[in-house]
Amino acid sequence: MNRMIERSLPDFLSDIIRIPSYSGQESGVARRIEAEMLRVGFDEVRIDRFGNVLGRIGSGPRLIAMDGHIDTVEIGNRDSWDFDPFSGEIRDGYIWGRGASDQKAGIAALVYAGYLMRSFQKELLPEEFTILITGTVSEEDCDGLCWRYLIEKESIRPELCVITEPTDGTIYRGQRGRVEISARMPGISAHGSAPERGVNAITRMADIVTSISDLSGTLPLDEFLGRGSITVSRITSAAPSLCSVPDSCEIYLDRRLTWGETPAAALEQIRALDSTGEMQVEIPEFTAPTHRGFVYPVLKEYPAWKTDPSHPAITAAMDAFESLFERKPEIGRWIFSTNGVAISGIYGIPCIGFGPGREEWAHAPNERVAIDQLYQAALFYAFYPQYYHRQRER
Repeated sequence: MNRMIERSLPDFLSDIIRIPSYSGQESGVARRIEAEMLRVGFDEVRIDRFGNVLGRIGSGPRLIAMDGHIDTVEIGNRDSWDFDPFSGEIRDGYIWGRGASDQKAGIAALVYAGYLMRSFQKELLPEEFTILITGTVSEEDCDGLCWRYLIEKESIRPELCVITEPTDGTIYRGQRGRVEISARMPGISAHGSAPERGVNAITRMADIVTSISDLSGTLPLDEFLGRGSITVSRITSAAPSLCSVPDSCEIYLDRRLTWGETPAAALEQIRALDSTGEMQVEIPEFTAPTHRGFVYPVLKEYPAWKTDPSHPAITAAMDAFESLFERKPEIGRWIFSTNGVAISGIYGIPCIGFGPGREEWAHAPNERVAIDQLYQAALFYAFYPQYYHRQRER
């Protein structure tokens, strides 16, 4: 392992963990990553209008992107943490704190992979390639939105993308999609002392919620991505007062889409649960501004994607892994969602996944990442372009 990486990579990750960067509040960590990219010798670094940090190495005509989002979810119940979530503590072979696995470790490893590619450019980076390392924002609130902006507004379209979300040191090649659905059931308000005079919207919605639970086991199954799923993630109601029959009840649904499912079909499944036809069902629109105040409205629907196991992007990843780590890699897929919903799901750009950290530590208290995986990821990203080049030349 390069001494510069051994010394500086863990400290850099610890440093950016100490900078809170909830979605829409990534300005401080974006500037810190920008400064580190410049310090280790990237050819060009900028923060775009959306708020993404973009670092370039090389100037070849073929573009490979390597992506890591730099926003995190909030910490949840502070009492569930055994330490300060923003300590960035380094101990017991791990780096600890919010964002350690999901997914500041990915972007930290990318920055130092960039250092290796820049320092050993002739050995590691074929002349025909440009590497674009993207520290993207707002992923936790609207996965893929950052890449919709990059492709549609910045005209950045790589031939493949390495996604650095946590894979526990294995190679991933896909994920289920998802769609967020809101459903509102009307009622008729009345005084709570005489509920028979009204129509209780909560009671009406309760039947729908039960039907949704029954629906889960009937959803389509894909051999690789798994079964579609659905859960009620929020329920709210409205009434003239706390001593009134509620005249509105709304639920919010997290619907995971397996291969071949569409948002439109998922919407119709929910509408079909209401025999009265009175329930209003829709896909909400995401309109929150980025940390730079940029608003890019989109419906909250995110397609499934998978990269064929015989694609050069995957076979190159397998070759690189086996050569670097002297063992055969496992091939898997994420349970959760990533920016691949846009990169591959919408735009058809092949993606592979390889990232330090474990999925089950994402969004959880006592989040951490193994330092050994951090080093391995940096090496994998640095060597990957030459293995991909060899696969394309065959």
